[in-house]
Amino acid sequence: MLLRLAYLGITNAFALLRLLPGSDGDKDTEILVLRHQLAVLHRQLGEQRVRFDPANRAWLAALLHCLPRPTLHRLRLLVRPDTILRWHRDLHARRHAAASRPRRRGRPPTVRSIRALVLRLVAENPSWGYRRVHGELLTLGVKVAASTVWEILRAAGIDPAPERTATTLAQFLRSQAEVLLAVDFLETITLTGTRMYVLAVIEHASRRIRILGATAHPTAAWVTQAARNLAMDLEDTRCRVNYLIRDRDGKYPALFDAVLADAGITVVLSGVRMPRMNAVMERWVRTCRRELLDRTLIFSQRHLLHALREYEDFYNGHRPHQGIANARPLAPLPATITDPHRLTHLTIHRHARLGGILHEYEHAA
Repeated sequence: MLLRLAYLGITNAFALLRLLPGSDGDKDTEILVLRHQLAVLHRQLGEQRVRFDPANRAWLAALLHCLPRPTLHRLRLLVRPDTILRWHRDLHARRHAAASRPRRRGRPPTVRSIRALVLRLVAENPSWGYRRVHGELLTLGVKVAASTVWEILRAAGIDPAPERTATTLAQFLRSQAEVLLAVDFLETITLTGTRMYVLAVIEHASRRIRILGATAHPTAAWVTQAARNLAMDLEDTRCRVNYLIRDRDGKYPALFDAVLADAGITVVLSGVRMPRMNAVMERWVRTCRRELLDRTLIFSQRHLLHALREYEDFYNGHRPHQGIANARPLAPLPATITDPHRLTHLTIHRHARLGGILHEYEHAA
């Protein structure tokens, strides 16, 4: 409303300046024309009412309150003179009420730095409730009420401590990525129509892939031996693993979990028909199909193993991965080239794998 009043005041001030150079005869003529237009508008409106917004009411009341009542009654207005006077009385009443309203008292607003500190303590300690945070603030010499801490957490949309400490699958994967593996079977068909099963394992933290083997008959003995080979490989490379995610495929025998349990690895089963619970492994399966198997004619098991070993070396040693900031599992990113002369004279060599299906690029020696 204040913005609207300011706009009306400015526009009417310019209108007043426009009237100053005019003669009295011109002003009288303009008044007669405006009165005639109002009379025509009155006849057209009939019983309809003209509605004024609060800003227009305040402006008309401010302009007409200084006129005596007989003059006000002689004016041709869209509303009755008594209505104009009532608007003026309402303005005085509102101004008096605003002036006599007592100032708001109560607890002063919380300092912004204290609010930031409360949110930081909760973010760094998810198990802390508002009373634990209140006690920590007192040990730091910050005296606030416990209810103030509760209000800060509620305003920030932070749940109570029991609900915040409940671990979701995504939080579990992020917190245990360094000691987490995922395993899955990948199916493909050779040119002779033989269905082959590939067993692969991926490390969540580094995205390193391990091809455990490929067979047309994934028997319990074959899968168990693959688990033993995985346990020995992890021990040889001193890779510390605590959990392994797999689905509920019937090709995994009970001895598969037992071998991993003896190596100190707990098997975590994904939900039924819930591939997103093993999303990292499922994403590798799709990548392997798109970059290798869908572009290669597999002749036999031996050819399949050769192609998979080549792809394993390429995936671990050269291919960048978005999940780890475009790094490579077994090779860190090189230093950024800052020499302008070297940037303007780049010599890049291409190394083809598997007949040109996979390409690796490197600087010339």
